[in-house]
Amino acid sequence: RTTNGTTSTASPFWPIGMSPAALASALPCISGVGSARGQTRTTHARRHPRSALASMTDPAVSTSGGSAKPAKVAVFVSGGGSNLRAIHAATVGQGGFVNAEVVAVVSNLPNCGGVVWAAENDIPTLVYPPKKGEEGLTPAELVEQLKGVHAADYVLLAGYLRLIPAELCRAYADAMLNIHPALLPAFGGKGMHGHYVHEAVVASGARCSGPTVHFVNEEFDKGKIVAQRVVPVLPDDSADDVAAKVLQEEHKVFAHVLAALVDGRIVFRADGVPYIVGLDGVRE
Repeated sequence: RTTNGTTSTASPFWPIGMSPAALASALPCISGVGSARGQTRTTHARRHPRSALASMTDPAVSTSGGSAKPAKVAVFVSGGGSNLRAIHAATVGQGGFVNAEVVAVVSNLPNCGGVVWAAENDIPTLVYPPKKGEEGLTPAELVEQLKGVHAADYVLLAGYLRLIPAELCRAYADAMLNIHPALLPAFGGKGMHGHYVHEAVVASGARCSGPTVHFVNEEFDKGKIVAQRVVPVLPDDSADDVAAKVLQEEHKVFAHVLAALVDGRIVFRADGVPYIVGLDGVRE
C-alpha cells in the first residue's frame, strides 16, 4: 500500500515472498505511473553497445520505424515454445514491430514443441547440451554456430531449463535476455521454473506476480532486471490461474524488451542497472 508516495510494509497487502526491491520495481506497473516519476537521473548512463547515442544518426544501427537491417536473434527453448512463437510473430518479417528475425532455435530437448515448430517454419535448430551418447554441441561449438554460422546478434532464453555456459555468457554479454515467470528477485534460482514457480507464489500468499525480463549471467536468474509486468494473485487463484495470467504478459513484455534492445533503447545507469527508453523518450 502507498500513502503520500511512501510504501508501508505493515500493510496486510504486502506481497509475501517478494523483497522490497522487487516490489519497488513492480510499483510503476501496478499504479500505471510513467517511468518519468521516481526515476533516479544520472549523467553517466550508457546505451547498449549496439547503438551508443549515435543510433539517432548512424544508419547501421537499428531504430524503430527505420530501414536498418533486422537484427538476428537465436532463441533457446525447452518446451512448447509459446514465447518463441510470440517473438517470431512480433518481428518485422511477420508484420510486427520488432526489427529482428529469428535465425536459430536451440534446445536441450530436440523433440520438444518449440523445436518441432521451428523446423516446420524452416528455422535452423541446434541441440545443446546433448544427452549422454547423443549428438549435440559443446559450449565452444555452440558459440561458433551462433556467432560464426548464424551471425546471431542477440540470444533469448524463452523457457530454457539449462544453465547457460560461461563461454556463451561472455560471447553475449549484455546481449542475452531471459524471461522468468515471477517477479525477481523473489521466486528465482535453481529449480524455480514453470509450474514450480506459480505453486510457490500461491503458497506464499503473495498478492501479485508477473514476468521478469533480465540480462543473463552465469547464475540462474541473477542478471540485471530490464522490465517487469504485474498481475494480481487473487485469494482463490490456483497455480494454473496465475500461470495463465503471467503467460499473457510474458508474450507482450518479451517482445517489448527485444524491440528496445535491437533499437539501442536500453540504457545502463552508472551502477549498471538497465532501463528502457520508450519511443516517446520516457524512461521505463
